Amino acid sequence: METPKIFESEYRFCLILWECGPVAAAELVKLCQARLGWKRTTTYTVIKRLGERGVLKHENGLVTPLISKEDAQVSELDALMEQKFQGSLPAFLAAFARRQALSEEDVEEIRRIIEK
Repeated sequence: METPKIFESEYRFCLILWECGPVAAAELVKLCQARLGWKRTTTYTVIKRLGERGVLKHENGLVTPLISKEDAQVSELDALMEQKFQGSLPAFLAAFARRQALSEEDVEEIRRIIEK
């Protein structure tokens, strides 16, 4: 199953949900107001939208994530690589390495990941 698209403001909402979920919708409204400055109606609109796309379930006042943070991140990275790097991992890594100062530990960790 393909991971649904999560837009930037929705992603900030999802970070709260992943941290606290499953969570009562009323509590989620309070958290979004405190952390994102959202009004109650905004939070419920996002809950409805993400529920329709299969990102979360809102049932009996409880909001539960249906996809993990890791799955959302991988999906976004896949889309970025396809859109900007024509799906080429070497091109992506080369661009990343040119812009980031990689420590020796970073390089070794990348080597370990590649060798797996």
